[in-house]
Amino acid sequence: MKVYPYRRLTGNVSWRVESAKLKAEGEPWEEVESKYLSSVERVVALGPDEDRLDWTQARLRLSAGLPAKALDPSGPWQDVRVVAVLAERATNTRTAVEFSSVSEGGRERTAELCLSRCDLLDRASLTVHVVATVDGVPGRVIATSDVEWFVDVIEAAPSLSRELDVKMVGFASGASRLQRFKDSPWVVDTTGRIPVVRVNTDFDGLGDLIGADGGTGPEKTIRELLLAQMCSEVWTAVFHSAVGDLEVEEDGAPLFPHGWQGEVLREMLPDMYPDREPEQALREVHAARTGAAATGWGELQPRIHFAASRRAGVPRTLSTTIRDLERLTQGDDA
Repeated sequence: MKVYPYRRLTGNVSWRVESAKLKAEGEPWEEVESKYLSSVERVVALGPDEDRLDWTQARLRLSAGLPAKALDPSGPWQDVRVVAVLAERATNTRTAVEFSSVSEGGRERTAELCLSRCDLLDRASLTVHVVATVDGVPGRVIATSDVEWFVDVIEAAPSLSRELDVKMVGFASGASRLQRFKDSPWVVDTTGRIPVVRVNTDFDGLGDLIGADGGTGPEKTIRELLLAQMCSEVWTAVFHSAVGDLEVEEDGAPLFPHGWQGEVLREMLPDMYPDREPEQALREVHAARTGAAATGWGELQPRIHFAASRRAGVPRTLSTTIRDLERLTQGDDA
């Protein structure tokens, strides 16, 4: 838990993206259909779509509500302001806009955030902070909303989760960077906007086995176990990539990254540290990786392996495989 040297605001700071507009070069502003904004997923999907203009600018209309005590004249906070911050790690873009009061007393506020398509590469996070003058010091953050939205310029459908990109390619006859792995069944690439799994079709029989649909008997059993193992390795690889270059605050506390890296950590950390909050668990992992903890990085690997296996469903798939093999064996004996 982070400790602040001043009074912080408790209570819910609610906010949401109300609507969005897009503008193409030389064209008027057009309202984005509601199907591209998901309040459940908290995603604004602005990616390519057959009905979408080749937009260059976007406007998001935001609304926010403050707890009554935030504006209490007798309270410890003066000049209370609400600010939305759009940030994307891939381009290091950071855009801020201040909310304006639209109700008596100032509890209800709205803002219009403008952004350019050329400033975003993938998926940006949108957060809301409450700042005020505290003890004579202006600009102190007294609250940050737990709600986070995402602006996605790649996907056309608003979904918080993203599937892996699986590509079937021959390693021996493919690009030179893959030829060194010609004896490997697959490799995981975490350098792009989303992880890519490249399956080696030159590995005898692997492409047909993984690409097969349905089926029964030993082939189906082996395929499901193989896919579970591959998913486990993918979860392990993307976890290591996600924690490999964390941004840290001035006090050394690590920050959850944006995009799929942050999603991976939020998925796996509860399995690694079920008795701790995600922020505390991330600090443990970061301290182990940087050598600042008594528990070394090597000692953390069983936790990573356990979480990756659980995310991939390896225990369940392995149990099913064993039962299927027992039934097949009994059938052969009969």
